[in-house]
Amino acid sequence: MVEDERLLADAVATGLRRHAMAVDVVYDGASALERAAVNAYDVVVLDRDLPAVPGDQVCASLVGAGGGPRILMLTAAAAVLDRVEGLQLGADDYLIKPFAFAELVARVQALGRRSRPATPPVLERQGIRADTHRRTVTRDGRPVSLSRKEFAVLVELLTADGGVLSAEHLLEKAWDENIDPFTGVVRYTIMMLRRKLGDPPVVETEPGVGYRIR
Repeated sequence: MVEDERLLADAVATGLRRHAMAVDVVYDGASALERAAVNAYDVVVLDRDLPAVPGDQVCASLVGAGGGPRILMLTAAAAVLDRVEGLQLGADDYLIKPFAFAELVARVQALGRRSRPATPPVLERQGIRADTHRRTVTRDGRPVSLSRKEFAVLVELLTADGGVLSAEHLLEKAWDENIDPFTGVVRYTIMMLRRKLGDPPVVETEPGVGYRIR
């Protein structure tokens, strides 16, 4: 989330986290480029009117680097020409302020699906059924109540289709950059996930490698 209006940036980030997204926030274009250089983001929500480095320049740099994140421009510039210019810079989508938060969430989710192989709306494996739109989970027909982080980790494991995911991968996808990688938060979340999903256990640990659901 790149937005110089701090209250807006923080409010949007909080709202996106409630939808099981990991969100980093910066308030100027220079910081955005620094973060994007070291983090593999799926989506960047980018204001055009930024200090230090303008949003248009940030967009052009990210697009020019190739293979980068999807870009959603978020701006008060509502004229058709403004929208056309933003898209011509390489932005994938364009949303005008003021905006409906539900629409922002839907657009970010849509861009996130385009940034990697599409995730089906319903994921099923080993009797587990996760509806990624409604954020509901069942195990053999029994409702399972998960926290946002537990749900995000479960979706990553189901999406992996039996593959092993490292703790580092889960941290990157389910938490923001402020999390301490040495807290054991992934291990604790996996433990709670196993407990809530019940028996027989389906989340396996590959020692020294990571976790998976076969």
